[in-house]
Amino acid sequence: MDHARRAEELRTQLREASHRYYVLDAPTLSDAEYDRLFRELEQLEKDHPDLLTPDSPTQRVGAAPSEKFARVTHRHQMMSLANAMSSEDLDEFVERVHRLLGDEKVRWVMEPKLDGLAVTLTYEEGRFVQGATRGDGLVGEDVTQNLKTIKMIPLQLSHAPAGRFEVRGEVFINKRDFVRMNEEREKAGEPTFVNPRNSAAGALRQLDPRITAQRPLSIYFYEVGEAAPFATHWEKLQKLKNYGLRTNPENELLESVEAVRDKYRRLLEKRHDLPYEIDGTVVKVDSEDQRRRLGAVSRTPRWAIAWKFPAEEEATTVENIFVSVGRTGALTPVAELKPVYVGGVTVGRATLHNEDELRRKDVRVGDRVFLRRAGDVIPEIVRVIVEDRPPEGRPPFEMPKTCPVCGAPVHREPDEAVTRCTNLSCPAQLVGRLRHFAGRLAMDITGLGEETCIRLVQGGLVKTPADLYSVTREQWLSLERMGEKSVDNLLAALHASKKTSLRRFTYALGIRMVGEATALALARRFGSIQAMLDATLDDIQAVRDVGPIVGEQIFTFLQNPENRTAIGRLLAAGVAPEPEAAPAAAGAFAGKTVVLTGTLSRYTRDQAKAEIERRGGRVAGTVSRKTDFVVAGGDAGTKLKKAQELGVRVVDENGFADLLK
Repeated sequence: MDHARRAEELRTQLREASHRYYVLDAPTLSDAEYDRLFRELEQLEKDHPDLLTPDSPTQRVGAAPSEKFARVTHRHQMMSLANAMSSEDLDEFVERVHRLLGDEKVRWVMEPKLDGLAVTLTYEEGRFVQGATRGDGLVGEDVTQNLKTIKMIPLQLSHAPAGRFEVRGEVFINKRDFVRMNEEREKAGEPTFVNPRNSAAGALRQLDPRITAQRPLSIYFYEVGEAAPFATHWEKLQKLKNYGLRTNPENELLESVEAVRDKYRRLLEKRHDLPYEIDGTVVKVDSEDQRRRLGAVSRTPRWAIAWKFPAEEEATTVENIFVSVGRTGALTPVAELKPVYVGGVTVGRATLHNEDELRRKDVRVGDRVFLRRAGDVIPEIVRVIVEDRPPEGRPPFEMPKTCPVCGAPVHREPDEAVTRCTNLSCPAQLVGRLRHFAGRLAMDITGLGEETCIRLVQGGLVKTPADLYSVTREQWLSLERMGEKSVDNLLAALHASKKTSLRRFTYALGIRMVGEATALALARRFGSIQAMLDATLDDIQAVRDVGPIVGEQIFTFLQNPENRTAIGRLLAAGVAPEPEAAPAAAGAFAGKTVVLTGTLSRYTRDQAKAEIERRGGRVAGTVSRKTDFVVAGGDAGTKLKKAQELGVRVVDENGFADLLK
């Protein structure tokens, strides 16, 4: 028997069967027949290891778990889309396209905007060799082995293009598969997933591809890394199908903007009937030549836009109202809801903010309410369906007179909306303070999450943030779910955090009303923590952006004996806050107020802010007539529009980089 020939026959049969089943939805083999052929190939490759090829159907799962994902620099940037939230936004997009192209006819391609995770796949001579996540658009994570577990992804292309070929796609989980997966997890006593998008993203970023293989991931392909061989996007999509790459059957080529609007309406009407989640449509210029001439701004193409669907509202029931306690002792009423799927996620809770908001909306246990969620906005109870209340009514919720965590009395200042626990040693406050202290903008202690903080407090290991630096390795290991590697990583993060800036240290202290900007102003004014401790009330109130009320809070905190002792213990533990560099007295940013909006491809928001402040500028959160200029990245929204209305100078990312020079 010619084993090599038989192995190749089996591989061909199995590839064809997978393509017909997963891509064409027209199976020719029964599951039993497929399994029989698969087992035969598996046995052949086991008996004759020299016959094993990297693109064999048997190689989809089996790689050893990765310690961490390697970074992949994309050969062609993966761009992000600007959003159109209304019909008027779409009109503006179309006008911009025609303004740049003149009287040329424009054809459009519309695609459903899937709620998943963007990836890029590289094929060489038709064989799948590497896959990566989008990351920041320039650099992603190597998830090749995990992508191999998705059966819709061919390991070998049909009619393969020569050389290197890069294709982009969206990984997602179908609604039906998501429900079935959660049912199975519930039966097994495992925690269920919140939504298909996060489940898909989490599955693709598993270090062990065998876990990824257990998740029902799907994919549609929509773009290539280099479009040179194609005259139009529609031609490109047809070619992808010929290669065996799955494209969305809802994609449509349209001749006019009126047809685009009609397609949008049709997709909006059928969104709940589709087997997958979509939150809008993507409108693209079809001609590749026109795309090249339209170009891009920063990392956002001028030839495409995401036309989003309106935010969704769903009715649900308030099953309970409880009160949570934050790091400053603030008591926050929270509505516990009958879980409802809205805006792409399953929502079971919604904050009611404070007592005044609770009274204004008059939310009561047992009420039917409308819940609204748009994009990544926190779920909000829009209104109570009062008509559904029984004739005898329901009792209003009463805020507790004592802290629900420690039992201490609570107090509300006459001019404040917030009720607070009066016990500074309250465990809930301590957990909140630890989380704040370890936060990314504070001491940046990776791995110190909420659950770990709770265990530290419950175990009596930590009473102030300074105690974190004296917890021994053995004590860390004694905590539930803390393995040796996690502990070593956490100890390394704690050691690294000792070298920090005075701004971060000041923010990490968790002084009420002191945000990042105020912490920076204090750090620049006083230069050291000792100078801050020695400052008078007048000294503090004279600091820019502080004022009398915030100054009182800061002075009271710094003069409190317990707080001074805690700060001393942090310094004794080796924490060494370094002075802030003096801001530049001259230059493009010196003395200027700048607003950042949209997404920058070369800088995180924190990096951009730090660069501006280092040069003597101030970063504000809102645009006003006092704003000197706005830095607008991709997906810039209302702040950009406000700047244009007020005539405030706007620069894109390239202009921002030039100013930094």
